[in-house]
Amino acid sequence: MPQLDFFGLAMLEVVLAGALASLVGVLVVLRERAFFTMSLTHATFPGAVAAAMLGGSVPLGAAVAAVALIAVAVGIGRIRSQGPAVASGVMLTAGFALGALLQSLAPLAIDVESFLIGQVLAVTGADIALTGVLLAVAVAVWAIAGPHLVFSSADEAGYRRAGLRPWVPEAVSLGLIAATVVAIMPVVGAILGVALIVAPAAAARLVVRDWRWMLVLAPVMGIASGVAGLLASRWFDIAAGGAIALVAALLYAAAWAVGGRRTRQATGRSAPVRGTIEARTP
Repeated sequence: MPQLDFFGLAMLEVVLAGALASLVGVLVVLRERAFFTMSLTHATFPGAVAAAMLGGSVPLGAAVAAVALIAVAVGIGRIRSQGPAVASGVMLTAGFALGALLQSLAPLAIDVESFLIGQVLAVTGADIALTGVLLAVAVAVWAIAGPHLVFSSADEAGYRRAGLRPWVPEAVSLGLIAATVVAIMPVVGAILGVALIVAPAAAARLVVRDWRWMLVLAPVMGIASGVAGLLASRWFDIAAGGAIALVAALLYAAAWAVGGRRTRQATGRSAPVRGTIEARTP
């Protein structure tokens, strides 16, 4: 992409990242995995730091850490006395603490703050390619397995009684979430990534009830958050990652003001039909 300057590359990356994060965010919201996602964003930090210390690929290091810590979380979550919330909490604190410890052991040539809040103006063609590929994968997964993902999210017991295997959509969900967290690190970092993933999808759910419309509205909000945040960072000389996360949060607040009353009135009613959903944690 030689025709684009650094700001053009950054703009392309926030558009792709906003769309990717929001599409996967719909899955996070339907499966009620927001806390898990927040834990995972923090848990990728030590992998990124270790890769930087060794002179390797930061996204690859973050991905390895994500896979390892997902395995730990799944193992803890299967202990009856613990559960997924405890597992996510352990993953969040242990992962972030390990990253801070590694960072204190040796100075890094890369600014550690870029791992935490992102450094979108320094994105490369490789970063954009990774985000674009994962966006295509997310679109394909929704197109091929969307009904299965929604069914298993809304009624795992019914999904199992239908002769289907709940672990398959669960594995797909965890894989997509982990890959997305890694891909958007250059944009919003390890700490702020959850805002771009969860806020647009949660806002879309307040406005529309059909998951198919969520898949349309959430990416629009995610892209708007990325573009507006990046422009604000340029106009006001502020951190782009923080600006993007703040815009996403403001969009959620606006959606709550518009659609929150209708959602609260609908609480307690039976689940609507024809594609609408009432999800719970598997």
